[in-house]
Amino acid sequence: MTFLNKICINTRVLSSSLSGVQRYTLELLDRLQSELQPIAPKKPLHGIAGHIWEQFVLPTRLKGNLLFSPSNTGPLVVERQVVTIHDITPLDHPEWLNPKFARCYQFLIPRLANKVRRIIADSNFTKRRICEVTSVRPDKVVVVYIGVNSRFRPKSDEVISQTKDILGISDIKYVLTVATIEPRKNLQRLLEAWDTLCLKLPDIWLIVAGAKGTDLVFRDTSLRRLPPRVCMLGHIPDEHLPALYSGALASIYVSLYEGFGLPPLEAMACGTPVLTSNVTSLPEVVGDAALMVDPYDVEAIAEGIKRLIGDDDLRKELSQKGLARAKLFSWDRTAELVWSILKEAASL
Repeated sequence: MTFLNKICINTRVLSSSLSGVQRYTLELLDRLQSELQPIAPKKPLHGIAGHIWEQFVLPTRLKGNLLFSPSNTGPLVVERQVVTIHDITPLDHPEWLNPKFARCYQFLIPRLANKVRRIIADSNFTKRRICEVTSVRPDKVVVVYIGVNSRFRPKSDEVISQTKDILGISDIKYVLTVATIEPRKNLQRLLEAWDTLCLKLPDIWLIVAGAKGTDLVFRDTSLRRLPPRVCMLGHIPDEHLPALYSGALASIYVSLYEGFGLPPLEAMACGTPVLTSNVTSLPEVVGDAALMVDPYDVEAIAEGIKRLIGDDDLRKELSQKGLARAKLFSWDRTAELVWSILKEAASL
């Protein structure tokens, strides 16, 4: 396939540090690299400079080819385009975001949704919200669940022990939350729930793995006093995450809003029992393979953690169900479905 009839992929997002949207782009590129022509700025661009490049420079480099924009945003002048909209947080909850960032996407998302040929959504929840907010036809939005990388699988005791040594958490039992420190991840309520529990669980720690969200995107998240036995690990390199999940008594993910929610799926793939929220897309992801609670209810979060830690049979049941559930989500299948949508859009 020559460049003249290749499908181009907008990879501006790869200028930023690794998060869910960057992971999505990289996983698809890994599987479709022979079919897609990446187009990116010559040097990393962030904020307004990145948007200017995307809106005014990127369209001049397409040479008539279809453009795939995998990260919520794309050039408004390009109709021959498929965009993945992972969530519409700027429209549903702008109060969680940097006001300038929210206003930009409040302007961009509805216009882009109505311009492009197809929209890919990560969940039925996201599809429903896109249609409700932008008034696009439901048949224009295709749901394609994202996958979980094969490196997320149960790790041996030896690997878990080595990883804990590297991360400085040797010889402790812990529950784990993997989340960027930003408002929608609901860490303040999780910490409040832990504060009510920790004295009753004297041998167990809460580990929080995740970097602070960038100020360009998120409002400041100032966590109040940390309760006892909370360890803030910061960003964890990808290679350590599977063992960190595998070594946890449970994975806690009580986010307020998700377009998909990858951490619970990664935890399930590692055989770790999951406590998560009963809102937005998360019930779609976990099915009956996790314990779900109201993320706005501190008491319910605390009770869920207490129940998971104290019930060995429940943890074993959720571990087995989680392993089976995670097998339904494959990046190979995601790439196959995305490629079929791109080919169909290119032929329109």
